[in-house]
Amino acid sequence: MHRTERSLFFPREPLADTDLNVDSALFTATDHDCTCGIFGPLHYESGYAYPLIVWLHGPGCDERQLMRVMPLVSMRNYVAIAPRGVCISDSGEKPGCGYDWCQTEEGISLAEQRIYEGIRIAREKFSINPRRIFLAGFGSGGTMAFRVAMSHSSRFGGVLSLCGPFPTGNTPLGHLTEVRQLPVLLAVGRDSLEYPSAEVCENLRLFHTAGLSITLRQYPCGHELSPQMLTDIDRWIIEQITCDERS
Repeated sequence: MHRTERSLFFPREPLADTDLNVDSALFTATDHDCTCGIFGPLHYESGYAYPLIVWLHGPGCDERQLMRVMPLVSMRNYVAIAPRGVCISDSGEKPGCGYDWCQTEEGISLAEQRIYEGIRIAREKFSINPRRIFLAGFGSGGTMAFRVAMSHSSRFGGVLSLCGPFPTGNTPLGHLTEVRQLPVLLAVGRDSLEYPSAEVCENLRLFHTAGLSITLRQYPCGHELSPQMLTDIDRWIIEQITCDERS
């Protein structure tokens, strides 16, 4: 990818659902009961096939978390889309003020539908490289990103979980042979109480036993989206793209 970051710009307020102006960086779209935040890169070039980041927000949040995430990842390198969670969250300062990703059969099915609907919306509005779709999320969003990517690994260029434990139940490693080819980034906070080091070690043992290729990065923080985590998303994705181009 021949792009460099020279300075950091922050997006203006989201536009109306029907408006599309990529210089405004972020807008929303609602289609087939799927509400998404959509990030358009600055200086968008229609002749270039962009990597796509599908972002799954954390508990108590919604698709607007993308406004905080992308300015620290990159304002130029990606298109990004963030579908709204599938159930009301009881996390956050006010109960019921946001959404979450429920690890039930119905919740998993709805999450898959919204992820693929979001990808469809992004591909209709922007030029996307279908081999460079990366599924990422924070907290419960990272756990759901793990689950969906493990079930449909051929559709994604990689999966990134920030402070999100590996899912349990409903056979998340049911497609083990295909999953071994999937690049994985796990970013954790050293002082996290929600995803403590002991659980991280258990997940690492599982990954090792399953023969998965995992990049683990630990940060001096708690259960939070640290700026360095978000900056490293850009570096890690570019590494995957560079390796793919060389192979």
